[in-house]
Amino acid sequence: MSFDLIKANLNLYAILKNLEDLVVYDAETKEAARDWAVSVQFSVKGGPKAYVAFRDGKCEVGRGKCSRPSARLYFVSPRHLNKMFEGQANPIPLKGLTKLRFLTRDFPKATEKLEYYLKPTAELLNDPSYMALNTRFTLTTAAYALRELFEYDPIGRLNATHIANGTVMLKVLPSGPSAHLKFEDGKISVHKGDTKDPTALMTFKNLEVANALLNGKSDAFAAVASGDVAMKGRVPAIEAINIVLDRIPLYLS
Repeated sequence: MSFDLIKANLNLYAILKNLEDLVVYDAETKEAARDWAVSVQFSVKGGPKAYVAFRDGKCEVGRGKCSRPSARLYFVSPRHLNKMFEGQANPIPLKGLTKLRFLTRDFPKATEKLEYYLKPTAELLNDPSYMALNTRFTLTTAAYALRELFEYDPIGRLNATHIANGTVMLKVLPSGPSAHLKFEDGKISVHKGDTKDPTALMTFKNLEVANALLNGKSDAFAAVASGDVAMKGRVPAIEAINIVLDRIPLYLS
């Protein structure tokens, strides 16, 4: 799979997934989303398909096709989609002329706010509330990106062979955020939140430790040695995840 195709998968399936929590934890977006009743289908020629649906103040981001979307956005290639995420291209609208206000004003505000939380500065991270949201969104991005890289990245595919059937959970102590990946007969699914009795568990001592590690400011092996990060259960699975986590910045820098 090409670099642009893998990156397009990460943009649609990992980055956009955070919109679900943005309408919960960001006050401005939460207020705006109360009145949104719209679904947007993203379709990439030769690439991924995903949808974003807002209703009753909630957001759902899903893989594949949406039933009767309010708007359809088409991209002629994975690179076209990636350039849109970089602010260098526009989608081709196939449906949704009645939703132009949402597509040109409301939705871009939400994605800009998401970008604000996903691209921290040292100054922003000094704010505890910002740091908490950046950690939550970065953990979600990492978990959903892991699935794509285990499926399609050459090093990810190689490391996936070291993970047997079971569930691997990543959790920030004491009370989250968390996410877990389920491995079952070659299929991988990702879920936000805790799971009971994971076969492998990687915990971060606190938000500060998780934030530094997930943002590439600290080394995973050093964090384990110091006790800031703990591994339990099937350690080879966690070691494989740590290797693939390091691949994410190659696609999402």
